[in-house]
This record gives sequence, structure tokens and C-alpha cells, in this order.
Amino acid sequence: MSIHFAAARRTTWSPVARALARRARGRAANDNSDLPSIDSDVLLRRALEHLGAHGLGAGRHAYSKAELALINRDREEFAKWHAICRALDRTLAEQLEARQRRLDHCA
Repeated sequence: MSIHFAAARRTTWSPVARALARRARGRAANDNSDLPSIDSDVLLRRALEHLGAHGLGAGRHAYSKAELALINRDREEFAKWHAICRALDRTLAEQLEARQRRLDHCA
């Protein structure tokens, strides 16, 4: 049995390799770029601590805390928990915003 050597091809030279190669993305997309005015380092630390304490249910737990603060009309506490919820789960945070608007409209 004979052995044949096939040298590696450069992706820049091979049309097939170029077609199959993934292109590098220009910039990373950050869907949390519009975070609230709370300092982002403090927010990140709080969100990570909350995630560590509550695991995958951390977003739902932060939602509950923000909801309770909203019902009690504690704006500062609501802002804190809303920011944490937004960092963990954007969809839940948007639901909180909608609920806040409804409560503000009724008041």
C-alpha cells in the first residue's frame, strides 16, 4: 500500500475553502446597550450575584422583586430590581415596563 502526501491548502487560494469558511463579524451585537443609568459595573456585579444565588430562575426572581416594589410604589427599589431583571432577561424587563406604564396610567 502506498502513502500519498497532500499538502494543506490555504483558504485564501481555494474557492471551495473560501466559500465554506465563515466570515468574521464586524462588531459584536450587544442587546443590553441601553441599560439604565445605574453604574454598569455595579449592575453587572449585582446581576451576577443574583444569578449565583438563584440560578436559572434569577430573572424571574428579580421580576418578582421589581413587581413587588412597583405595587408598593417604591421607585428606587423598582429601578434597582428592574435593572437586574433587564440584565438577566430582557423579555421579562419589557413586561415590567408595560406593567409600570399600565399602573402609571391608572393612577
